[in-house]
Amino acid sequence: MIGVTAQYFALFRELADKESETIDTTAETAGQLFFELSQRHGFVDPMERCKVAINDELVDWDSPLTSGDVVLFFPPVAAG
Repeated sequence: MIGVTAQYFALFRELADKESETIDTTAETAGQLFFELSQRHGFVDPMERCKVAINDELVDWDSPLTSGDVVLFFPPVAAG
């Protein structure tokens, strides 16, 4: 297990009812963590439509996680 901090933006923040949380996880990639948190908080947007960053750098969903990472989750943004 590793400890990471998840930070949520927009709709994800509303669904999680918090800005961030520190969690212990067995997830090895950003995508696996997203799946775990989707189960926990009811995120329904497909991962492919969302963005993720690790330590303030946009990354792919298959990017590996290490203990102490801060993982930022961004839901799809509609342009008007």
